[in-house]
Amino acid sequence: MMTPLRLLQRANAAFNRMCHCRPTVRGCSSDDGRKKVDSSGEDISPERRTFNIFRDEFKGYFKPKGSEAPEPIFPKEVDILVVGGGIMGSSVAYWLKQRAPESFSLAVLERDLTYTRSSTVLSVGGIRQQFSLPENIQLSMFSAEFLRNVKQNLSVLDFDPPDIRFQPHGYLFLASEEGVDQMLKNAELQEDLGAKIELLKPDNLRQHFPWLNTDGIALASHGLENEGWFDPYALLTALRRKAVSLGARYLNAELVGFHFRKTHGTQSEFPDPVNHALVKTPDGVTHEITFAILVVAAGPHSGEVAKLLRIGTGSGILETALPLEPRKRYVYVVHCPDGPGLNFPLVVAPDGVYCRREGLGGHFVCGKSPAPEEEPDIGDLDVDYSFFDKAIWPTLAKRIPAFNSIKVKSAWAGFYDYNTLDQNGCVGRHPGYNNVYFATGFSGHGIQMAPGVGRAIMELILDGKYISIDLERFGLERFIFHQPIQEAVIL
Repeated sequence: MMTPLRLLQRANAAFNRMCHCRPTVRGCSSDDGRKKVDSSGEDISPERRTFNIFRDEFKGYFKPKGSEAPEPIFPKEVDILVVGGGIMGSSVAYWLKQRAPESFSLAVLERDLTYTRSSTVLSVGGIRQQFSLPENIQLSMFSAEFLRNVKQNLSVLDFDPPDIRFQPHGYLFLASEEGVDQMLKNAELQEDLGAKIELLKPDNLRQHFPWLNTDGIALASHGLENEGWFDPYALLTALRRKAVSLGARYLNAELVGFHFRKTHGTQSEFPDPVNHALVKTPDGVTHEITFAILVVAAGPHSGEVAKLLRIGTGSGILETALPLEPRKRYVYVVHCPDGPGLNFPLVVAPDGVYCRREGLGGHFVCGKSPAPEEEPDIGDLDVDYSFFDKAIWPTLAKRIPAFNSIKVKSAWAGFYDYNTLDQNGCVGRHPGYNNVYFATGFSGHGIQMAPGVGRAIMELILDGKYISIDLERFGLERFIFHQPIQEAVIL
């Protein structure tokens, strides 16, 4: 039986043989000074070359473009199929169509276009650069830049410019004595990468934030720029609208399975190719969609999609499951008319309790991730109010004395797309399939990473490699070899 390393080497070698040509930008010259052209004499763009490769691989599945027949209500075939129409899938769709709006067809599958249970909409909507891994810091820094220019990036003709209501009030992480070394290490890396943060000792902390009880706090890290929170639904709406304006199609349907193409004369350790998705519409009708490239961005449901792809249940390179599962998290809205005002960042206590202001009427949003042994049932989105009483309120009342008199006004629950190996993103091509990509698994910080991850997937598909931010360490190979890359600052 072949080792995972040997299987991975053979799979990558096969893929590299198929994609042996080096991408170039449109109109660029080759090494010998001649322009790259196809058989018709036209310049070959990198995106066109990529899809020529995949169309050759799946020859016979696609009809030529240019037909005057009307586009069907439900497509039978697309070049790129994105599973998941939340923030991550919409970002992928936007970046691909923004780069090459006329080069390929793209459809996004979303089973709930009302987004009532969407993890995106149920998110707190925070963004920060205070991470311990360079990839997470760089992704968040790019997202902050993208959000600053959201009106320029995502405006659509005949619609008002998007307003994501960004609140630039930063994050304030509090550390006990035992957390100081990690905070210092994090701060050095963050500043090296260009993040603007300040370290505050207790005396300075009390001067900056007189409402804070600093007992037991040895150091704090405060984000000065590009941190805060925003309206996640407004950003989702803007990304989706822009993607649609560029030619993406959103399909109200649920992925229920795949058809695999049985190959003959190949060794058994290579998976059967997949380029047929079975999807069910709300009226119960099942459709088949043929695709060249599949992008899985299904958030907390990405693990289910992986199983449909035989990942974790197949043989050879497919023996290793993706460690992705939904985890339920509670968010509570409390009222404290005498609580802190504008000078109140998103505060994170040493035990993981977080709190931020919501508007100017004395309302605050707070929460905490439970301990592993306290993980709630994921069968519904019901809220456990006792969790607030025992795990959140004591910390809030200790750190912010005014919160002794807070009252819970409302609450909701949502799902993390939780990566049980290391709580970091699952990004890139699956080593068992040359046409299946993942963009998921960020374990609660995906919404702030989405603009950068969408761009990264676009680069990987159209350029064959990461151009802007190297996310190779977030690749799926680490699951095969059980090589976690730990992020120290997970909420």
